[in-house]
Amino acid sequence: MSDGGVPTLDDIRAAATRIAPFVHRTPILRCASIDEQVGARVHLKAEHLQRSGAFKYRGATNAVQRLDPATAASGVAAHSSGNHASALALAASVRGIPCHVVMPSDSPAAKRRAAEAFGASVVLCEPTLEARSAALAEVVASTGATEIHPYDHSDVIAGQGTATLELLEDAPHIGAVIAPVSGGGLLSGTAIAAHGIRSDLVVLGGEPAEVDDAHRSLVAGRQIGTGNRTSIADGLLAVLSARTFAILAVHHVEVITVTEDEIVTAMALLFGRAKQVVEPSGAVGVAALIAGARRGSALPDDVGVILSGGNVDLDRLPFGAPPPPSEEHGSP
Repeated sequence: MSDGGVPTLDDIRAAATRIAPFVHRTPILRCASIDEQVGARVHLKAEHLQRSGAFKYRGATNAVQRLDPATAASGVAAHSSGNHASALALAASVRGIPCHVVMPSDSPAAKRRAAEAFGASVVLCEPTLEARSAALAEVVASTGATEIHPYDHSDVIAGQGTATLELLEDAPHIGAVIAPVSGGGLLSGTAIAAHGIRSDLVVLGGEPAEVDDAHRSLVAGRQIGTGNRTSIADGLLAVLSARTFAILAVHHVEVITVTEDEIVTAMALLFGRAKQVVEPSGAVGVAALIAGARRGSALPDDVGVILSGGNVDLDRLPFGAPPPPSEEHGSP
């Protein structure tokens, strides 16, 4: 479909076919220690093992592969705090076209280096959405590149939904699925895919309490911005677009907020028990699941969680030694 609307399950299935030659079909992981804390069987969709290190490669690949040859020849551009930058750069490289990305100056160095390694021309700007948008406009005007928005783009949303398509093929018995939310591209694609296949599935979002515009907007029934733009989950600092807000509202998605400490604890749990290197943003789904269980939220017996990314500076891990194994669950 064009970028003018909301993708359907058919669009997500078409995207899955289109991107299959280029993306990894990531595995479903299990961890007894996480099951114990949540009180359910948790099925971890390992998008941190995706090419470019995050689910973003799915949406970027779908959008890039859909461009007609004449348009593609001028290249693509986007602003991104990191994962979309790397994903778009790799997708453009695979197609053999230029890629320009605008990144805030406080982006993690590992993400900046990754985007450059994949062939992107990186422009740095002040760490505000306004500065990012202004810098991107200049890049597009000077290069003629096509903007591929990180989340407010129907082809990107359809591509992100393919992760849930795979999850439900590999774990069809889950009763709920949870994904991190920032601009809402992943969670929107998740909701469309999940409810397109099974209308009874519970779809949840996880969001840092420090940047909780999605939670507050969905509770209020209208979009509410947030002034606080700081969280250890640096990939979750965007706000919902009108399109993604509408999708999440129609699908009655509930967003669970988590503290910075809860994010770090989930990240350490994944590192220490599941033996998976997951960035803070990617661990928010697990953090929300554990937080919800501790707050008394009822969960189905089987829950799917999308581990959205693994691009973390290993020399800046936000925790010390991982927790020791319990007597009952000494192995992952």
